[in-house]
Amino acid sequence: MTPESLRKFCLSLPAVTEDVKWGADLCFCIGEKMFCVTSLEGSFKLSFKVPDEDYEELSVREGFEPAPYMARNKWVLLSNPAKVKPKELESYIRQSYELIKSKLTKKLRKELGVE
Repeated sequence: MTPESLRKFCLSLPAVTEDVKWGADLCFCIGEKMFCVTSLEGSFKLSFKVPDEDYEELSVREGFEPAPYMARNKWVLLSNPAKVKPKELESYIRQSYELIKSKLTKKLRKELGVE
């Protein structure tokens, strides 16, 4: 996956917006809540939320590590996207999207059209 294909995939999910935060991080959000973040500078890396039960295993897998500042919320940093097949990575990102979406209020999900 490339930064361009990541952007295309994330924006294909319903009600997703993008925003640059902290000067150099491209954040993909639903309901103003981040579900995937990648750096606009340096090598291609990305972070996303994983289910609590998968966090320990993924955070020690080759190419992954606990995400700086977000590990306490069960986010991982994929420092080497070449270690993961594109379909597997899409699955992780979609899972992160669904985890964040599920935490939105019912009212907001309805407003966004993602019930």
